[in-house]
Amino acid sequence: MRLHGRKIECDRLDELVATVQTGRGSSSVLVVRGEAGIGKTALLEHARGSAAGCRVAQATGVESEMELAFSGLHQLCAPLLDRLHRLPQPRRQALEAAFGLRGGTPPDRFVFGLAVLGLLADVAEQEPLICLIDDAQRLDRVSAQTLAFVARRLRTERIGLVIAVREPALRAELAGLPELEVGPLSNGDARALLDSMTPGRLDGRVRDRIVAEAQGNPLALLELPRSLTPAELAAGYTLPHTLSAGQAERSFLRRVESLPAPTRQLLLIAAAEPVGDVTLLSRAARTLSIDESAAAPAESAGLITLGTRVRFVHPLLRSAAYQAATPENRQCVHRALAEVIDPLADPEHRAWHLANATAGPDETVAAELARSAERVRARSGVTAAAAFLERAAQLTPDPARRGGRALAAARAKGLAGGYDAALGLLDAAALSPLDEHERARACLLRGQITFASISAGAALPLLLEAARRSEALDPGLARESYRDALQALITSGGLPDGPHLADVARAILAAPPGPAPERDDLLLNGLAVIATEGYAAGAPMVLRGLTAFRTCEVGEEEGLGWLPLACRLAHNVWDFDSWSVLSARLVDLARETGALAVLPSALLLRVSNRALAGELADAATLLAEAQAIGKVTGSRFLARYTALVLEPLRGREAATRQAIEAVRRESALRGEGKVETATHWASAVLCNGLGRYEEAYAAAEGGCEHPQELGGPFIRSLAELVEAAVRSGRPVRAAQAAARLEELTGASGTDWALGTSACVRAQVSAEPAAEELYREAIERLGRTGVRLAHARALLLYGEWLRRQSRRTDAREQLGAAYELLGRMGAEAFAERARRELQATGDKVVRRSAGPAEASTTLTAQEAQIARLAGDGLTNLEIAAQLFISPHTVEWHLRKVFVKLGIVSRKQIRASLAGPWISGTLPAAMEAGD
Repeated sequence: MRLHGRKIECDRLDELVATVQTGRGSSSVLVVRGEAGIGKTALLEHARGSAAGCRVAQATGVESEMELAFSGLHQLCAPLLDRLHRLPQPRRQALEAAFGLRGGTPPDRFVFGLAVLGLLADVAEQEPLICLIDDAQRLDRVSAQTLAFVARRLRTERIGLVIAVREPALRAELAGLPELEVGPLSNGDARALLDSMTPGRLDGRVRDRIVAEAQGNPLALLELPRSLTPAELAAGYTLPHTLSAGQAERSFLRRVESLPAPTRQLLLIAAAEPVGDVTLLSRAARTLSIDESAAAPAESAGLITLGTRVRFVHPLLRSAAYQAATPENRQCVHRALAEVIDPLADPEHRAWHLANATAGPDETVAAELARSAERVRARSGVTAAAAFLERAAQLTPDPARRGGRALAAARAKGLAGGYDAALGLLDAAALSPLDEHERARACLLRGQITFASISAGAALPLLLEAARRSEALDPGLARESYRDALQALITSGGLPDGPHLADVARAILAAPPGPAPERDDLLLNGLAVIATEGYAAGAPMVLRGLTAFRTCEVGEEEGLGWLPLACRLAHNVWDFDSWSVLSARLVDLARETGALAVLPSALLLRVSNRALAGELADAATLLAEAQAIGKVTGSRFLARYTALVLEPLRGREAATRQAIEAVRRESALRGEGKVETATHWASAVLCNGLGRYEEAYAAAEGGCEHPQELGGPFIRSLAELVEAAVRSGRPVRAAQAAARLEELTGASGTDWALGTSACVRAQVSAEPAAEELYREAIERLGRTGVRLAHARALLLYGEWLRRQSRRTDAREQLGAAYELLGRMGAEAFAERARRELQATGDKVVRRSAGPAEASTTLTAQEAQIARLAGDGLTNLEIAAQLFISPHTVEWHLRKVFVKLGIVSRKQIRASLAGPWISGTLPAAMEAGD
C-alpha cells in the first residue's frame, strides 16, 4: 500500500536498501525518529517490502522486557544462530553466554558487540541483510548500546540497519548516526490517507474537521473515524452517539459537567454542529445570549481549541458535551443553529437542524428534509441521504405519505449497508396504506437487503415475488427484480424445491421489455439465452451489451444496479477489457456514493480482475478494504470469498485453506451450495502451482461437476483440469476438458478466449502442433491484460520444451515466466518455474516472495547485452566480449525479456527502439554498472 505523504522518507529507505543490495556506498544505517503514531512502523514495513533478494531480520522493543539484558538482540539474532559455529570461539562463546545457550558469566560488552557484528556480517556474505528495529525506546539498555556499537562499525558489509525510535528517546546512545525525522502529514496528504482508509464517502467539511483534530498524525487519522457512525462520517447528519459507561467516557462527562453553564451551552452548540464552523458557533451563541468569553474555561481546560474551526481534543468529548445536555437544551441549540444558517447557501444543514429542533410530526420540516435528500446524496453520498429520508419519514404526519418516504429511506439505508435499519423501515412502511407498485418495490427492497445481509437463497423467493408483482405494473422494476433473482439463483446454486435457472431464464425472455430496451436487456436476455439455448447462442448478445456499457456513460442508479452483472458476465464471455473498465468504474461509483451494500461485491469483481492481470499486491489492498467494509456492515461473506479468489493465485497454502474453510462454513449457514465450485477451483489452482497434480486433478474435477452454473469458477476449473489431468497421466480426460473449453471460447473470439483455448489444446497435442499452439497462446495472451495467464503459458511452454530436451529454448521461456510470476507475487508458480529452470542445468537463486523490481527500464549492462544479442551473438560470444560468464549473460537476458515484454531473441532488435535505456551507456558503465 502506498504511504501517503511519505515519498521523501520512502526514497531515503529505498536508497539504503539499494546500497545494501548492490554492495556499493557507505550509508547503510538510518535512525527513524518521530512521535507516537506518526508512521515509523509503516516505514519499516515499506523497507521490508523493498528488500527483494535480501534476508530481513527484525526486532521490536517490548516494555516488559526492558530490564532483561540482551533480550532485544536475542529477537534479532535468534533466527541467525544456525551460523553461530562459523564465528571465532571467543565471539561464539560471548553470544552463547548472553543468550543462555551455555553457562558462564555475562560476556564482555566489547567482545559481545564484535560477536553480533560478526554474526550479521557472516549472514550478509551469503545474501544481503536488512535489520529492522521497531520501538527502540523500549529495548533493554544493553541491546540499544550494542546496536549503536554495530551501526558505527558497518563499512563495506552488505548490511542495512534501520532503527525506529519514538522521540526524544536514545538521543545519547544513537548520537552521530544518520537520522530521518518523520513529521506530521500535510493537510492534503492527511485527507488522502483518510479517504483511502474510510469505507464509504466523506463530506468535505467533516473530513476537514477530522484532519484538524488529528493534527497530521496518521494513527489518529485512522483511529478517529472508528469512533464515528457511518452517517457521522458521511456528513455529520446524525446525533453524536450515546456514550458507554467506560472510564474515558465517564471522565469526559465529569469534565463537561464541571464547567460553568454558559460554557456547557457553548460546547453543546459546537457538538451539535457537525462541521465545526466557528462563525456559525459565534452567531448561534449570540442568538442564545451566550457571551464569547464562555469559551475560555473550556480552552483553559484543554477541551477545545478555537481557530479556523472548532476542534475537540477527542471525539468522545464531543459526544459527552451533547449527551450531558437535556433534550430541551438540545432542541433549543438546534433551533438556534437553524436560525443563523443561510437557507440559500446551506439549505441541507438548516433542514437537518430544524428536524432535530422538532419534537413531533411536522409536514413542513419533513418535506424540506425529503427535498434536501437528493442534494445531500449528490454531495455526501447515500448514507447521508438515508439519514435525511429516515428523519423525514419519522416526522411525516400523513400515513400514506409516510409509507412512501419510509420505502425511500429503506432503499437508501440498505444501499448504505445499514441492513437492520432498512428492514425496520420496511416493517414501518408495511403499516402504511401502500399501493400495488409500492408493495412490489417493498418486496424487491426486502429481497435485495436479504441478499446482501443474509443469503442469496433466502432472498430468491422475495425477488421472484417482486418480479411477478411488477410485471404488469412497471416493466423496468420487473427487469430489476429478475436481474437480482437471476444473480441470487446463480450465487446460491438454487433451492431444493425452488425454480431452476432455465425456468427463471424463460420467464425473463417472456417478460415485457424495459422502458428503453438497449444494453440492460442485451445483458439480461443474453444471460437468459445462455441458460436456455446454450453458450454460443447468448454470448454474442452479452458481448454487444458489454460494449455498450463500456463505451457510453453510465448513471449512478443504472451503474449500481447493472454493473455488477456486467462485470460478472464480462468474465464469463472472456471480455477482459470490458471487465477491467467496468469493474474500475463500479468500484469508483460505489465509493463515491457510499454504497456499502454494493462495494464489497464490486471489490470482489475488481480483485478477480486485478489478480488475473498479475497485480496481486493491488488486489491484496482491495481485499483489505473489503474486509474493513465487512466489519462496518456486519456482512463478511464477500470479504472471505474475495480472499478465496486471491490467495491460491498468490500460492499461499495456509491462507488458501483458511479461506476455503471459512467460505464453506459460512455458505453452509447461508444455505448456499454454489461455493463448492469456487472452493474446488481455489484448491486446484493452489495444487497446480505447488506441483501436486493428483490433488489438483481431484479438486478441478469437483469444480467442473456443475456445468449448469454460469459463473467463472466453472470455466476456470476446466483450464485447471486440463493442466492437472495432463500432469497426472490422464490424457483422455484432459482432451475432453480441452474440447469443452474450446466450445466456450469459440463463441467469444477475444484474444483472451482464443489464447486460453490454444494453451489448453497445446497441452493435449503432439509436436509440432503443440509448439504452434503454445506460441499462439503466448502471442494472443500477450496482447491482453491477462498477464497472469500469459506468464503461466510461458511456464507451460518452457516445461514442454524441457521435456523435448530443448534446454536452451526452455531457459528463455522459463526465465521469462520466473521473472514475471515472481514480480507479480504468484509465489507457487514462480517456485515451480525456478525448479524447472534448475532442471535445465541453470543455477537460479530463490527470489524473495512478492513483487521485485518495479523498474521497466534496462540498465546499461542489460542494454549492451540486449544489443549484442539482437546483433545475433551467442551467449558465449557476448560473455567473451564483455568479460563476464555465459550464465550472467543468460541471467541478464531473462530480465531483458521481461522488461521488453518479449519471449524470443528475434524480437530484441525491434523492441530496443522504445524508451527502455536508463541513462547514457558510457556514464553508466563508468559507474560500474
